[in-house]
Amino acid sequence: MKIDFNNMMAQAIGTHGIRQDEVDREAKKIVAVHRAMNEKKGEMAWRSLPYNQETVIADIEATARSINERFENFVVLGIGGSALGSKALFSALKHTYYNSLSSEKRGGARFFVEDNVDPDRLNALFDLIDIKKTAFHVITKSGNTVETMSQFMIVLKMLEEELGAGFKDNIVVTTDRETGIMKKICNEYGFKTFVVPEGVGGRFSVLCPVGLLSAAVLNMDIGALMAGAAAADKACVREELYENPAYMYALLYYTAMKKGVNISVMMPYADGLLSMAEWYAQLWAESLGKEKALDGRTVNAGQTPVRALGVTDQHSQIQLYTEGPFDKIVAFVGVENFNTRLVIPTPPIDVMDAKYLEGQTVNKLIASEMLATEYAVTKAGKMNMRITLDAKNEFEVGTLLFFLEMATAAIGELLEINAFDQPGVEEGKIATFALMGREGYAKKAAELAAGAGKSGKYVMTVE
Repeated sequence: MKIDFNNMMAQAIGTHGIRQDEVDREAKKIVAVHRAMNEKKGEMAWRSLPYNQETVIADIEATARSINERFENFVVLGIGGSALGSKALFSALKHTYYNSLSSEKRGGARFFVEDNVDPDRLNALFDLIDIKKTAFHVITKSGNTVETMSQFMIVLKMLEEELGAGFKDNIVVTTDRETGIMKKICNEYGFKTFVVPEGVGGRFSVLCPVGLLSAAVLNMDIGALMAGAAAADKACVREELYENPAYMYALLYYTAMKKGVNISVMMPYADGLLSMAEWYAQLWAESLGKEKALDGRTVNAGQTPVRALGVTDQHSQIQLYTEGPFDKIVAFVGVENFNTRLVIPTPPIDVMDAKYLEGQTVNKLIASEMLATEYAVTKAGKMNMRITLDAKNEFEVGTLLFFLEMATAAIGELLEINAFDQPGVEEGKIATFALMGREGYAKKAAELAAGAGKSGKYVMTVE
């Protein structure tokens, strides 16, 4: 993987770029960042995941083989970090139309991720699958995740009705090692259980059983995935700024944010990497969007992540990125070597306007589209950078995932915030408990009711 930061700089894009003297000034903070990253490593348990899971990975792979031998479908029940990592791996590394392939071509179960509580969507899944021939991976560390617990309770009832006492093998759970509602349920029913390691938050959990069981069921090379993560770790623990891509990424984004650049666009030029951009959106938003600094100051930190897809969004968003406000960084993500090479044939009629395409490849076309868009954004004086994967394989994807996690942790230190909590999310969870009538939340329910009055002046009806 290669990261090109040139188009963040003033010498490339002019007035709205970052000057070298600004980099030099902010670079002095990297000493403290590096010290904090080392001192807090024990609090970042996700950083050990590439190295300390040999036994659990063997268990995961054995469980995945059993699932593929016995079931036609594999469904993840989870939300946020419990789902986005699996979706990112699936989209990046498997056939675009994987579920439509024959079982022989797939080599394993069909794969679904249910990460919402839209009743129509969930019911549509049950129209598609035979629940008796489906394994469900329920992911919730505490069991307090209302969306996942609701899905689980629906599935549990259906399985009990369809299979009687034999339903237990259709459910695998990843949860806390010792505590929580879901752990109690697992102890009661005897479900096969994996553990979310202590200190691994949801948005940093893709490289533990949360994401690795899906990867194994999908016959991914977990060893290569972990090797890629370890390679990123090796590169991102160096003290020198110009030798550490995570520190450079963090420093440039931090400097840009101080200039009012409050939007981070990730724009992959590969359909399979769009879900990676969605995973990044949670990582960046939930980690950096904080009201308070570590010392209690009100800072309202953060940068809004946006995902776009090249070439598709060249025809919907690029007009804004080139001629709109100077409030965005666009990170183009390219793939050097696609799995497929497609040659463009002779035009159907003798027209010069299409003749130039003859004999060229779609691979060259998508690469040219990315370079052309990068050129247009750069010419317009807007900050951008390019991340290039050698290929869409497990090693490169593991590298990208871990690099972005390290960059997120590093910018958290620059912003002087806690990048690993999510108090804003918790407030919404508590309000949901109250609205759904959970015992112990009457006070919050009363608070919500008291603030529910709205002026009819601002409520309009269209009939």
